[in-house]
Amino acid sequence: MRTVIFDLDGTLADTSGDLIAAANSCFRDLGLGDLLDPARDALTAFHGGRAMLRLGFMRASAQEQGAEGQGAQGQALGQALGQAPDEAAVDAQYPRLLAAYGAAIRVHTRAYPGAVAAVEALRARGFAVGICTNKPEALAHQLLTEMGIRDLFASLVGADTLPVRKPDPAPYVAAVERAGGTVARSMLIGDTETDRRTGLAVGVPVALVTFGPEGPGIARLAPEALLDRYEDLPALAERLLA
Repeated sequence: MRTVIFDLDGTLADTSGDLIAAANSCFRDLGLGDLLDPARDALTAFHGGRAMLRLGFMRASAQEQGAEGQGAQGQALGQALGQAPDEAAVDAQYPRLLAAYGAAIRVHTRAYPGAVAAVEALRARGFAVGICTNKPEALAHQLLTEMGIRDLFASLVGADTLPVRKPDPAPYVAAVERAGGTVARSMLIGDTETDRRTGLAVGVPVALVTFGPEGPGIARLAPEALLDRYEDLPALAERLLA
């Protein structure tokens, strides 16, 4: 069966606002304030919670180094971070970020225009559809359920479903097979270099969306196709999986 597998964050839905909000809640609890910006840092948000925490801690460290004297702000930063932020600080905050995100997972998140209709059109044409994401599976399931679209997808493979994650080919293969499809007759819809590398690892075509955080610049990755709007996806899938 022909199968279309979707990435989730930045591909099916713009989740950056809620992801950034969860990271900023961690920084506020440390007395650092909101270190990330929902617009400027959307691309980092789509690279995951740890990437957001690293970026925020780097900015906090830069602020600390730039603080004049030993003012109250400089002391607060020093107490929260000690020396330059490291992976121990990221590891300590990561579970808190996930908890904050799960508690407010769909405040700002919206499906991209035409995404749901495109999935429904693919199903009507006999395609199997599934999701392969680097979001933890439980959170992905929660988000899709709250959006009312979980039942549209025959499979859902998350970052922790298997011992490995994208761009390792195993999660993609599992997503296709759990959807009842055949890898040789499948394709991936994504928005980042991780998705492009996944397609290359598996040997399947990839269509990258141009309305994600990187915009038309995503063409630099030379995917098999670019997707400017979801209305074009059914015809594109027919062509690539003919």
